[in-house]
Amino acid sequence: MSQYWSKLVHDLDPYVPGEQPKDQRYVKLNTNECPYPPSPNALAAIHAAADERLRLYPDPNADELKDAIADYYSVERANIFAGNGSDEVLAHVFCGLLKHDAPLLYPDISYSFYPVYANLYQIETKKIPLRDDFSLNLNDFSSKNGGIIFPNPNAPTSMAVGLDAIETLLQANRDSVVVVDEAYVDFGAETAIPLIAKYPNLLVVQTFSKSRSLAGLRVGFAVGHPDLINALERVKNSFNSYPLGRMAIAGAAAAMRDKEYFASTCQQIIATREMTVQKLTELGFSVLPSAANFVFARPPAGNAEALYLALKQRGVLVRYFNKLRINEYLRITIGTDDEMNTFLQILAEL
Repeated sequence: MSQYWSKLVHDLDPYVPGEQPKDQRYVKLNTNECPYPPSPNALAAIHAAADERLRLYPDPNADELKDAIADYYSVERANIFAGNGSDEVLAHVFCGLLKHDAPLLYPDISYSFYPVYANLYQIETKKIPLRDDFSLNLNDFSSKNGGIIFPNPNAPTSMAVGLDAIETLLQANRDSVVVVDEAYVDFGAETAIPLIAKYPNLLVVQTFSKSRSLAGLRVGFAVGHPDLINALERVKNSFNSYPLGRMAIAGAAAAMRDKEYFASTCQQIIATREMTVQKLTELGFSVLPSAANFVFARPPAGNAEALYLALKQRGVLVRYFNKLRINEYLRITIGTDDEMNTFLQILAEL
């Protein structure tokens, strides 16, 4: 603590990212990164953008990227907001769309950045408990609110809800913004983006860090009614008018246009996930139904922390959350087939 800190900084409980250790080489299954390289087209575009133009500011509106996203989802450029990773996009969402007199609703087991942003922007919140089976029942989000946010698929539980349930929620909350955080949607869930044409209160947030293999480039985006997008642009231009560099814009746009490569890597991850679930089940694990690029699994004895530490000692990183209700579970990112076979072999030995 320092005397120079503001009271706000003293009161913050910051987000803790997954481990990025440098002491040795690990089989890294703890931060939900894609195990496959970015699209070759994206890498070529990044290299092409690394020229003398780097002396100039990038396009503050990222129009090339917005046009690629708009084309992919059959929406307009005015429906797209782009930012420095989906975490920054979410920060602007909390600041610009979710701070109202009534509390913000979100699941009690969910993305752990939500309470951090709520605290940072001093937003009143109300946590809605998941069901006993960890399912997210949107009918439970029925109280008065100043906004609703949830991941679909949920993190860290990996389970998804269908569009019918999301549409029912939108109909029941027409005076509130409903944010669907779709960081993992491409691995088995259905995007809610088509619903923005009917519901001006819907905002969908996605990232290039997972299914498009660009976690190191830091690109995220939101899709919604132009009124919602305008609010985010106003916040962005009061914070950082140039959140995306020239190489990030070019690389992300090329990745969005390379539909064939994207589909191929997603299908490979899904196939590896199903193999992993089968093997974990054979080892006595309880595994939640996953629509993400990770699984949430309980060891037979529920000794998740001990198993996490033993795996780490053997050179395998998974994610352990020492939190109520989920402290007997591990979140396991889906890697390549070779990585998962190494993990499963060490797990069986342990």
